[in-house]
Amino acid sequence: MTDELMTIRQMCDAFDVTARTLRFYEAKELIAPIREGQKRLFTKRDRARLKLILRGKRFGFSLEEIRQLLDLYDRGDQQKTQLERTYEVAQGHLEGLKRQREELDDAIDDLTEQLNWVSEKIATFDDDNSDPK
Repeated sequence: MTDELMTIRQMCDAFDVTARTLRFYEAKELIAPIREGQKRLFTKRDRARLKLILRGKRFGFSLEEIRQLLDLYDRGDQQKTQLERTYEVAQGHLEGLKRQREELDDAIDDLTEQLNWVSEKIATFDDDNSDPK
């Protein structure tokens, strides 16, 4: 993407989001496009912020966490505070995702066992019905 301003349609196409999503993030003050009447023009900064918002959501960050992390960008410390805080929050989310994966693995194992049991039980019914009495 270039340094040019982008329209809402271009942003939607570039990031595979809806106009409603962009307006929502604008209302939540996560992005701040230039307004020209009803027209919204998105800057390079807006594009970078949207990319981080979408990545944060993918990793399970709340919008409030994302806002706090984005707001740290302007502290004037070459992003040191922002990066440190992002690292801390991301570590917590990574641990949570690993726990969820373990829980899912356990649930998959349990369900597989139950399905095997049911399958075997069904097979005994079929065996019972095939025997002439």
